[in-house]
Amino acid sequence: MSTDKPGIDPLDGLRAPQDPACDVFLTGTVFLDIVFTGLDSAPVRGTESWARGMGSSPGGVANMATALARLGLHTSLAAAFGDDHYGEYCWDALEQGEGIDLSMSHTVRGWHSPVTVSMAYEGERTMVSHGHEAPPPVPRANRTFPHCPPRARAAVASLAPGRSEPWVATAARHGARIFADVGWDETGRWDLDALPDLVHCQAFLPNAEEAMRYTRTDCPRAAAHALAERVPLAVVTLGAEGAYAVDAATAVTAEVPAIEVEALDPTGAGDVFVAGFVTGTLADWPLADRLAFAGLTAALSVQEFGGSLSAPGWAEIAAWWQRVRTCDGQDPAALQRYAFLEDLLPAAARPWPLRRAVPTIGFRSPA
Repeated sequence: MSTDKPGIDPLDGLRAPQDPACDVFLTGTVFLDIVFTGLDSAPVRGTESWARGMGSSPGGVANMATALARLGLHTSLAAAFGDDHYGEYCWDALEQGEGIDLSMSHTVRGWHSPVTVSMAYEGERTMVSHGHEAPPPVPRANRTFPHCPPRARAAVASLAPGRSEPWVATAARHGARIFADVGWDETGRWDLDALPDLVHCQAFLPNAEEAMRYTRTDCPRAAAHALAERVPLAVVTLGAEGAYAVDAATAVTAEVPAIEVEALDPTGAGDVFVAGFVTGTLADWPLADRLAFAGLTAALSVQEFGGSLSAPGWAEIAAWWQRVRTCDGQDPAALQRYAFLEDLLPAAARPWPLRRAVPTIGFRSPA
């Protein structure tokens, strides 16, 4: 994780005494991610492969929670944690290491933590996961989730065909702006009406393939316009081409190209993109600035290994901005696209690139 955390509040000047203490609420499954790096190729059947590096960190929904917290948003996570050493490690890393509010989370006795092993090579990764669904939490006087999540400015939901999460409607009714992504539709129907919680969403952020399948279009930009007939804000990620967004209320559209980087591990990049976009939206930035910021944070994340490990904070963003402004031959128009960072960022404390600490289970004090 980053050890240099400038005290930047992206919502500075927008907060009021009556506002909820929580900026963003989310829920989901926390995995322990074990990441092997430095592999020259994919493992070959019947052989033993040695990795030149290894790291471990909370994964799953923890990727999104960590990305939000590192951008200065007060983040609350509701999740089950195993009562094994893995669960203890993940809880401590999120609560103590990242400052995430886990008051809505709980530890399940006799339930082991879900685990994902990720092997990164050639800019891609192969993953193997194992886990069992956690039993529902035992009701307590001070915890009413999932029916009554805490008041929050925003919430992030993951939509699935045929599934409705009661907390989404409750959160929206209490004033939270709902941001949602979606996974691959294993049913093959690709029916927007099968996503019942979409009606509660302010923003829907599918990738290009998902957007085109759901809208029966052959162009991601056309898909974004079709989705804007269903949600106030449609954002379609275009991979190496960047992202395109349509604001239905204002008819404003924005497209921002991706930043070219050497991708080491794409794990969690989508979560980081959503976190960056949520941050810019809550801060009331123009649509194009939100897209640019989300794309920048995602680009910074793929240059590091791991999911939550790679989520950038303001130190990484400041160091990148300082670096690109001093490089010769930069496109002035490209630099101008990110000029809005100038008023947000402190002077970078350390030069680019930053060296990250990679946490590993077993160490109880800094090496």
